[in-house]
Amino acid sequence: MASPSHSPVTFTGNLASRTSASDHLLGASNGIANVPLKVLGRARFGTRRRDFTISAKVRKVKKHEYPWPDDADPNVKRGVLTHLSHFKPLKEKQRPVTLDFEKPLMALQKKIINVQKMANETGLDFNDQIISLESKYQQALKDLYTHLTPIQRVNIARHPNRPTFLDHVISITEKFVELHGDRSGYDDPAIVTGLGTINGRSYMFMGHQKGRNTKENIRRNFGMPTPHGYRKALRMMYYADHHGFPIITFIDTPGAFADLKSEELGQGEAIAHNLRTMFGLKVPIVSIVIGEGGSGGALAIGCANKLLMLENSVFYVASPEACAAILWKSAKASPKAAEKLKITAGELTKLQIADGVIPEPLGGAHADPYWTSQQIRTAIVDAMDELVKMDTQELLKHRMLKFRKLGGFQEGISIDPAKKISMKKKEESILQPRRTSNLELEGAVEKLKQQILEAKESSTEPPVLGLNEMIQKLKLEVEHEYTEAVNAVGLKDRLILLREEFMKARNSKDQPMSPSLNDKMEKFKDELNRSLSAAPNYASLNYKLHMLNEISKAKILSEKNNKMGSLRQAINKRFREILDQTNMKEKIESLTKEIEDSGVPSFAELDQSLKEKILQVKEEIETDLSDVLESLGLHPEPASFSSLKLKTEELNKEINHVIEDVISSSDLKNKIELLKMEAERAGKTPDPETRSKILALEQQIKHSIAAAVDSSVLKGKYEELKAQISEAIDTSEVKS
Repeated sequence: MASPSHSPVTFTGNLASRTSASDHLLGASNGIANVPLKVLGRARFGTRRRDFTISAKVRKVKKHEYPWPDDADPNVKRGVLTHLSHFKPLKEKQRPVTLDFEKPLMALQKKIINVQKMANETGLDFNDQIISLESKYQQALKDLYTHLTPIQRVNIARHPNRPTFLDHVISITEKFVELHGDRSGYDDPAIVTGLGTINGRSYMFMGHQKGRNTKENIRRNFGMPTPHGYRKALRMMYYADHHGFPIITFIDTPGAFADLKSEELGQGEAIAHNLRTMFGLKVPIVSIVIGEGGSGGALAIGCANKLLMLENSVFYVASPEACAAILWKSAKASPKAAEKLKITAGELTKLQIADGVIPEPLGGAHADPYWTSQQIRTAIVDAMDELVKMDTQELLKHRMLKFRKLGGFQEGISIDPAKKISMKKKEESILQPRRTSNLELEGAVEKLKQQILEAKESSTEPPVLGLNEMIQKLKLEVEHEYTEAVNAVGLKDRLILLREEFMKARNSKDQPMSPSLNDKMEKFKDELNRSLSAAPNYASLNYKLHMLNEISKAKILSEKNNKMGSLRQAINKRFREILDQTNMKEKIESLTKEIEDSGVPSFAELDQSLKEKILQVKEEIETDLSDVLESLGLHPEPASFSSLKLKTEELNKEINHVIEDVISSSDLKNKIELLKMEAERAGKTPDPETRSKILALEQQIKHSIAAAVDSSVLKGKYEELKAQISEAIDTSEVKS
């Protein structure tokens, strides 16, 4: 790329004709005749000083031309060299971003904030509740981040608040000086290079630089370098090799910038040149993947003696979305692609592509950037201490062998049968369902509960299929947890032997199960129950068992409600049929007419003959209905009980009227008022004298009410009703 062209600068005045503008520029110690050079960067200006004028006209660059503005002046604001400004702290805090799988955590966090707010507003002590919620949050966070799926790690690696290369470098170095330019006319801001020191030892740092907000991302081209970026890195590699500085590279890019201009300027050639050169450098090289490492764009600065990866970083030849689009014709299959690609730090370390995993705090590197940076610093120092001890030939051989052994295999070697079986088991285990974290299970259960509640409110059938699926899922989870617990407490071998004995006894149909085997099983069960609490996953097992019990109860209740609903419909249908019978209709209509003609507003005021007619019709309906209920498999109470209930209610009403009359009498009313006054005066802790007064008044009031109720008329009615109830109970027992 050609160097940017500058607008002409003209000088006029009484200067000697032989003196050129460049002579004055070079001779001035502080700009042009003490005019600062940075003044030349303004769009238009004119300065008159010592009888000469400087004028310049520059072309403004349009927005959104990055990274390829045409003929941009290096001194123009928003031009191609604005990224030469120092890396500064952000003026405003980054907005918190919640990933989809983290949303259940936010509900707990919101509860904690609400309780703290309530404590501040009311002044009450909610410390116990806050501590309990925080402990639950920490446990949920731990469960979530120790069972992350590959696609979840991809999302964390792409988190917009994740610390960038310069964030880490500034935290881990004592001194850092950024170096710019590829010496071919451009300085790509997507790759940053510079010299820095750790523990007094100088290193050459280079890495992909993403932005911390939208504006920075546009300026840094989202961490996707152009050929100029790789050529800048190449220049710094030669510089470090010449001066003997060990090289540390930080990888964090979705890939090289793949536009037409990059291809025209030799993107592939620039990457290939870097790959070839890195294998010949005579200084130690350590590469660290801090985010996502995509394809050749990452490998161009990643051919190192040691490749280290942050715990939630990924390194891939094609992104999960691209892989899913190619293989399954849909980017929605990206979780499946991420799992099959083996792109996480743990998987790549097993495959010996990565040499180590650098831990991250719970919640990802953005949860505690400084702590993460210190972990990177420790890993760099340890790796460099090992590599600097090697001589040049040993170092070059170490780097070559690291890449030569990747994907290596030998043909013609027979495989041990035992190993073949274990390989087969491993393949089958891949097909097993993924373990689900407690947080995900809790979210799924809460969602199912909400569906059941909505179904109940809308009087529709509850999601039985969802309940069955959840129960099956929880059963599998509990089984896995039990297996882990048994292994942890050292009872695995005994369980296998006991299971084999049980299967043999079960398969032998002729012989019953021996009592000794039953005793063994009971003893093992007791021992397991005693030892389970010592298992590391006991809390998780208990939690999942509790959820399984809850969902099972919900299913039983749902089935019961369904059965009751259908039964209710059948009863209502048969009841309507009874009422629609001709003779029953005539009786009801006749009774209705008699009641209307009497003009009495309530049942209690009707004459006795009409009451008896109503009760007779009611008993007939109840008798027919009891036959219907018995045909449906139900056993209703006898029809006589309903009339007895009615009589009991009438007696209760009569007793209440008597009590009200007694209470309204002046003597008892005065005693009640006096009792109230004594109680108010005594408060919560009355003295002995006041307490005795209150007790005496209570006894007097009770005796007065009891004497009023214990009249001969009420007593006679009570005894008669009691005898009728006993007779009805005896009759129902004889029938049953």
